[in-house]
Amino acid sequence: MSTASYAARDSMTMLRRNLKHALRYPSLTLMVAAMPVMMLLLFNYAFGNALGDGISTMPTGGDEYIDYVAPGILLMAATSGALSAAISVCTDKTEGIVNRFRTMSISRSSFLTGHVVGSVIQTLVGLALVVGVALLVGFRPDATPVEWLAAAGLLTLLALALTWLSVAMGLVAKSVETASNMPMPLTFLPFLGSAIVPTDSMPTGLRYFAEYQPFTPMIETLRGLLVGTEIGDSAVISLAWCAGLTLAGYLWSRKAFARATRR
Repeated sequence: MSTASYAARDSMTMLRRNLKHALRYPSLTLMVAAMPVMMLLLFNYAFGNALGDGISTMPTGGDEYIDYVAPGILLMAATSGALSAAISVCTDKTEGIVNRFRTMSISRSSFLTGHVVGSVIQTLVGLALVVGVALLVGFRPDATPVEWLAAAGLLTLLALALTWLSVAMGLVAKSVETASNMPMPLTFLPFLGSAIVPTDSMPTGLRYFAEYQPFTPMIETLRGLLVGTEIGDSAVISLAWCAGLTLAGYLWSRKAFARATRR
């Protein structure tokens, strides 16, 4: 068996370990999945009328705020899913699991790969839950199957990028509490974009930040794919951001993991 085959086998073993752990201790997974669902219900039912009145034209041409906010909440669900990776990795590090694996004859990259793939799978499950709830409360996308696949692909790439960043945060954090707080800015950054209201309704300084931060083009791409608004160059910019964040998170994780296993 080649070195690559051993690495793939060890990564699958680590993936099964992380998925079994998520099933046996589902509280973290449920918390991460429940947060975007609660936001969806909150903004749709509590603030939907007030915020919807300030938006001149809904994406579908109707008057339902849910059609505007649902793509933004889907992106928030992808950012929320990254939290579990930071906490899981830091827990393994502080409990000595990383040092235990270091003494075993396994591929070192399998530890990171298992956590990343496991976290992305959990995030996709959470996204499916949010889509289901959104449809139940009135979200009516007009996307074709190809557009649904493109939206799912973009969310998967975003989840992969944010998970690599969160894994690195989990490795450098001194405690689980710190690891749970470090990815929080990623969760709230969509609020400073076009997730809840259009960027042209914001003050000048905030609007400039909102238009050029990474999540706004992703939200606009999802909105365009699902409800038919103009996408423009947002799709290209989104893919570039995903590629850049993935590369940065991967390199940071590799460096942090090498440092952690030398101690």
